[in-house]
Amino acid sequence: MYDYDLLVVGSANADLVIDVERRPAAGETVLGGDLAVHPGGKGANQAVAAARLGAATALLARVGDDGHGRLLIDSLRTAGVDTAGVLVGGAPTGVALITVDPSGDNSIVVSPGANGRLTPEDVRAADGLLRTSRVVSTQLEIPLETVVEVVRSLPEGGRFVLNPSPPRPLPGEVLAACDPLIVNEHEAKVILGDSAAGDTPEDWARRLLAEGPRSVVVTLGAEGALVAETRTETERRTDESGAGVGVGVGAVGGGVDVEVEVTRVASVRVDAVDTTGAGDAFTAALAWRLGTGATLAEAAGYAARVGAAAVTRRGAQESFPTGAEVEAL
Repeated sequence: MYDYDLLVVGSANADLVIDVERRPAAGETVLGGDLAVHPGGKGANQAVAAARLGAATALLARVGDDGHGRLLIDSLRTAGVDTAGVLVGGAPTGVALITVDPSGDNSIVVSPGANGRLTPEDVRAADGLLRTSRVVSTQLEIPLETVVEVVRSLPEGGRFVLNPSPPRPLPGEVLAACDPLIVNEHEAKVILGDSAAGDTPEDWARRLLAEGPRSVVVTLGAEGALVAETRTETERRTDESGAGVGVGVGAVGGGVDVEVEVTRVASVRVDAVDTTGAGDAFTAALAWRLGTGATLAEAAGYAARVGAAAVTRRGAQESFPTGAEVEAL
């Protein structure tokens, strides 16, 4: 029934990376290392990460008819991604300007370019890809109306995963489709509003679930991740597994009495070199494993190992591990 384990609908960028001793203040110029150009973009990153792990993966994206676009397509094909959905033309390829400090942390400015021309019409024209994909994942480096069209075009039984990066308020239609919504602290607070977010990851997850997602994953960097799901009273009575830790019962998602279950997922301790793309690798791994039948906590545990492996090497797509490398962790 499914040709693809994962369809990624999202951005494709050329990453222009410079190492710096520190980030410049306003009006300041600092010297950095040599410029390096890497294939990137959250959508392309997720597709490459999943394919390297062994998932049958396709990408729906748009690049320019230029050298950066050819770099991206070559990288996707080398990783084993089906590029039939990669559209060419309409604007220059998107570019991300990235500075990386000695600790491995990065700051990024993105020029969307062709990513901003990926339209709802492109999604409708790719109906064949959507209908034959077990899981569909997207982000917010493409127009929000295009993400909405992805949700409306999901096949019956399809699973939708969203990492809302860069974050912005989301319509209820999109939030209700997320299974899961994957956020870090900053993204959670933008969606909820700082004053309503609460003080702990458990607070963020519980309040995000109240906005409508079917499940939520909060990534916590070196501290691992937190997964949160809801169960109705009927499900609680029939589930004898004992999985998860209940953190509250109440009206969540339309007034139905549900229990919110939260599970902490441990991180893997590694020496971080460059965090660029680690979140994309995490999301791709989690989405793929959910499609294989893993529970949310199991998928997040695997994704944490993938993300840990990714930060031990420089670059985004070049740093993504194979399945064998993940198992070695």
